Amino acid sequence: MTATPQQDDCLFCKIVNGEIPSERVAESDRAIAFRDINPAAPVHVLVVPRRHEPNVGALATNAPDDLAALFELVTEVAEREGIAEHHRLVFNTGTHAGQTIFHAHGHVLGGKTFTER
Repeated sequence: MTATPQQDDCLFCKIVNGEIPSERVAESDRAIAFRDINPAAPVHVLVVPRRHEPNVGALATNAPDDLAALFELVTEVAEREGIAEHHRLVFNTGTHAGQTIFHAHGHVLGGKTFTER
């Protein structure tokens, strides 16, 4: 699959474009962060590049500056949410890993004590 800057049928592209509402936490010129509608922790924020890539590996290969910007926004989100010192960042790649939306995104999780898994 050749990645494009945006895809018409992508849920996260529609959120990035403001076509679908979200509770935005932070944003930059290359990424946005919004609350997950089905949180797995007291703090659960998705950080999504504005550019459409199917997963974090593709983002790293095709747009490394966007990946760096995504990580910068993760840091900002963790600080704003008061979890900078204790948070988890998860990227799922592929259906067997639990990826359900094929637009690169990281889950910033915090506000509780996690086990090793």
